[in-house]
Amino acid sequence: MKIAAIELYEYKLTYVHGTYVMSKGRSAKQQPSNIVRIITDTGIEGWGEAAILSGNYLPLFAGGTRAALRELAPFLIGEDPRALNRIQNVMNGVLTGQNNAKSAFDIACWDIFGKSVNLPVSALIGGVLSTDLPIFEAVPLASTEEGIDFVKRRSAAGIRRFQIKVGDDPRADAARTRAIIEAADDDIFFFIDANAGWTFLEASIAMRAMADLNICVEQPCLDIADCAMLGKVSPLPLIMDESVVSFPDLYRAKYEANAAAINIKLGRVGGISQAVTMRNAAQNLGMHFCIEDIWGGDLSAAAASHVAASAQPGNLLHTSFFNDWTEEHIAGYQPRVKNGRGAAPEGAGLGVSIDMRAIGEPVASFS
Repeated sequence: MKIAAIELYEYKLTYVHGTYVMSKGRSAKQQPSNIVRIITDTGIEGWGEAAILSGNYLPLFAGGTRAALRELAPFLIGEDPRALNRIQNVMNGVLTGQNNAKSAFDIACWDIFGKSVNLPVSALIGGVLSTDLPIFEAVPLASTEEGIDFVKRRSAAGIRRFQIKVGDDPRADAARTRAIIEAADDDIFFFIDANAGWTFLEASIAMRAMADLNICVEQPCLDIADCAMLGKVSPLPLIMDESVVSFPDLYRAKYEANAAAINIKLGRVGGISQAVTMRNAAQNLGMHFCIEDIWGGDLSAAAASHVAASAQPGNLLHTSFFNDWTEEHIAGYQPRVKNGRGAAPEGAGLGVSIDMRAIGEPVASFS
């Protein structure tokens, strides 16, 4: 089997709850997404997605991802899409980094691999260990009243895990977090996420003010060393996210920052292949993790669901189906969240079917 052609598509994803707000004024109502279609000489095709949140969230931006997709695509023509290590080597030989673009191609290749053997991706990356995935949603950084209302509305829909966005004024962040938790049902699991927005001093103040709360703190500061020092001033367990891209980062998170968990985003680490390798390493280190993506729709949700479903359930904190956060759906709004829980599709490959009417014409083609 060889890659005969590649098509690129672009569309926008609208945040279903209005404006998605993170620390230091970073926000977005719409996020650009990219779709990759890989067509083989046997007629089997695979689909992948690479979306971003905003240009100031990670060191990447929509134009860069789109340029990288166009740069990589010609070099993949003629390759066997099922030879995932070879595909990784080819892409790494063309571009250093650019993991978000590489992720879309990697996901599409796994989709083809699964279809070629009539198995879901989850069966190929360890086998399904969970058909009942815990789903979390993020509470955008807004007023306390808006945060309480968000949790009440979404918990009524079955969501029992919430990530509260923080990272601005530490005292206000602590007071808002406490008020949201106190107004919620007792069985809801909360954690806070500064998206690396606090300085060490700000994080110290905030975490001391919340030391009595039963919560985890995700990526309080950008640098792992700063996060590591926070363990000396607060007992709250850490989850590392933005700073964990490579295996050295994973080990630093574990043994320098003493992190209890990491957040593995497919688009940040380079796709399903790298996410699975990092997931397995984290499991072997006795760490917990969240499986998700930077952003995305139906395709991103499907890809993340397969990695989460084949993880050890005892190590999986939760996952997110971003298509539940967005208005646009290109694969029939699958997979779906039901009463706060999810499962990976059971069909071959990613297990979802693309509605060609929803994505329009390709913006670039290679053969």
